Amino acid sequence: MITKQLKHRSRSEIISAILEVTNGNRARITEIQFKTYLSYNILKQYLVHLLQNDLIEYLEGERSFKTTPKGMQALQMYNKMEELLIIGHKS
Repeated sequence: MITKQLKHRSRSEIISAILEVTNGNRARITEIQFKTYLSYNILKQYLVHLLQNDLIEYLEGERSFKTTPKGMQALQMYNKMEELLIIGHKS
């Protein structure tokens, strides 16, 4: 059995992971929970925060979430920052 060890993640890393799962997809809460390795209660708090800030939207009929254009922009910015920090760290 292979277990994935998780380090403590920052708030922005968790938000990025959620946006990544819902980016271009219609993901249900259980799929997001398993792919981001978050407990249900913690995930619910993040989903509320992301919904309030218009980074994801809830699709009522499908009972799923998807990243909004604003969320996709935030995800791109996060990935760019991470890329810059990693490149800067290697120098």
